[in-house]
Amino acid sequence: MYELETYEVIVVGAGHAGCEAALAASRLGKKTLILTISMESVAMMPCNPSIGGTGKGQLVKEIDALGGEMGINIDKTFLQSRMLNRSKGPAVHSPRAQADKQQYHLEMKHTLERQTNLDLKQGEVVDLLFDETTEQRKIAGVVMKTGGFFRGKTVILATGTYLNGLVHVGPISWPSGPSGFTPSLELAENMKAKGFSLRRFKTGTPARALAKTLDYSKMQEQRGDEEIEPFSYMNDSVGENKISCWLTYTNPGSHEIVRANLDKTAPYGGFSTGVGPRYCPSIEDKVSRFPDRNRHQLFLEPEGLFTDEVYIQGMSTSLPEDIQIEFYRSIEGLEKAVFSRYAYAIEYECINPLSLTGSLEHRDVSGLFFAGQINGSSGYEEAAAQGLIAGINAGRKIDGKPPYTPDRSEAYIGVLIDDLVTKGTEEPYRIMTSRAEFRLLLRQDNADQRLTEKAYEIGLASQARYDRYRVKKEETEREIRRLEETKISALVAKAFLDGMLMDGGASEGLGTAKIKGNVSLATLLRRPEVTYEKLADIDTHRPKLLPAAARQAEICIKYAGYIEKQLAQVARFKKIENKRLPENLDYTVLKGLRNEAAQKLQKIRPASVGQASRISGVSPADVSVLLIHLARLEG
Repeated sequence: MYELETYEVIVVGAGHAGCEAALAASRLGKKTLILTISMESVAMMPCNPSIGGTGKGQLVKEIDALGGEMGINIDKTFLQSRMLNRSKGPAVHSPRAQADKQQYHLEMKHTLERQTNLDLKQGEVVDLLFDETTEQRKIAGVVMKTGGFFRGKTVILATGTYLNGLVHVGPISWPSGPSGFTPSLELAENMKAKGFSLRRFKTGTPARALAKTLDYSKMQEQRGDEEIEPFSYMNDSVGENKISCWLTYTNPGSHEIVRANLDKTAPYGGFSTGVGPRYCPSIEDKVSRFPDRNRHQLFLEPEGLFTDEVYIQGMSTSLPEDIQIEFYRSIEGLEKAVFSRYAYAIEYECINPLSLTGSLEHRDVSGLFFAGQINGSSGYEEAAAQGLIAGINAGRKIDGKPPYTPDRSEAYIGVLIDDLVTKGTEEPYRIMTSRAEFRLLLRQDNADQRLTEKAYEIGLASQARYDRYRVKKEETEREIRRLEETKISALVAKAFLDGMLMDGGASEGLGTAKIKGNVSLATLLRRPEVTYEKLADIDTHRPKLLPAAARQAEICIKYAGYIEKQLAQVARFKKIENKRLPENLDYTVLKGLRNEAAQKLQKIRPASVGQASRISGVSPADVSVLLIHLARLEG
């Protein structure tokens, strides 16, 4: 072996996790190297050509609020943008955008290439180097397939689905990374030899059809929003939608084709040992799990402005190619479809995330961090969020600073990481709004209010970002005060509500509270039938506001009572979350703990009593023992 350069942070893998990790570390002033098997795979979208979605959109907004790149990049390269769940409450409003996948890759690659303190290099990592002079195992660098090695103070593994990747199409399997890229085989074997416990997960992707062969007249058009809300808080507007997507459905005949050929698919034919995702199932899983369903949705999503390829969303499969053709062509609008790429399943190696701390550093190897699908998660957004946190904490470790991880009450990123490192996962993990206990506080519209000040303290949020956050925050608070303090007469209020009734709205006559005396604009706005926009008819002195500030002011007023209740819940959560547990506490000798709890606590070593309470196998009685022990230590 021969020595190459020395870096402070080395990132292995340039997918969505690796890109955010490398950018975060380099922007914190650390000399950083990011390595990729192929330059063409940087920020690649091997599956869905989109960013965001339910829960995932919140993650992207948080990544942006912390100074990450994903939101900025999708705003540059989107084809169509929609806010999902608008008919529901603001807690689950989630932005989602179709991307021009090639342009997304090129823009992110160019961002990496231009970034100060960052080198992007093509090459395959085959082994890890450890510092053998220290008592604790400590990372020292990475070994390349070509024989050289890079020294590094910290290393972040963000290998995606490349690690010992195996692709399945029907009964045929071959070693491969996603989209036909070279898999990483030697690194997986060398990690096992070094004592890392790896396991196999599986995911899949649907076929791509050529647009010219599809009959859109038989499908339902899915347009984007007329008013587009940017992903990045640095943008006020991002332009217009450029494409439509299309909706069609499977049918009983489609399902019969799948059922008749289940034994030819990777999981049902026994060709795959990987565990697949429950919340992004293949069509064979959908047909098997939901036998009473007569149809399943299928979205046709263009992959770019300069390609004819169309992604068939919701129909991933590992059926043989000939059966795939028969199945897809049984669907209305796809009867004459021609396919440029067939669907496949891919299984790969990942670690048990219970071996990581909340900073995403390995518990037994100092300076070695993990991010993305190697941690058992699924999705570009989950990967990017972990990459950002790993990059921040690799940089902070070099500086001797404590790690940063937002907790469950501060961000979906905190929910994601805490779930992985505290509860673990037996299948590819996907973020969902239902996983967040405080989701009304963790909305997509206020991620900057929750996180940008902290990002500024860390050094990742620029002065321009911080200034924009301050302006929006001050405008929002000022507008809330103005609406609470501005009073109108009962006569004007009643006339306004009666006017809404005439326009098809709701008023006193439909069961809402009667107006008695003067009333504030905020009180009117709390009525479900009144919106901030409609209130403008009687709000004659309304100031000109940032659209984002106006939206947030409306939400804060309408949901004030619910928000106050959640804030009270957060206070109780923080009380137990802030009770830190000693790092060297020996749980096996702590009297009163059940054996199962002691073993779990000894293995996971939670940072706080709150984290301990979320570990499977730790009961409320065990938590009481920990609280009593801490009281004695403090006492």
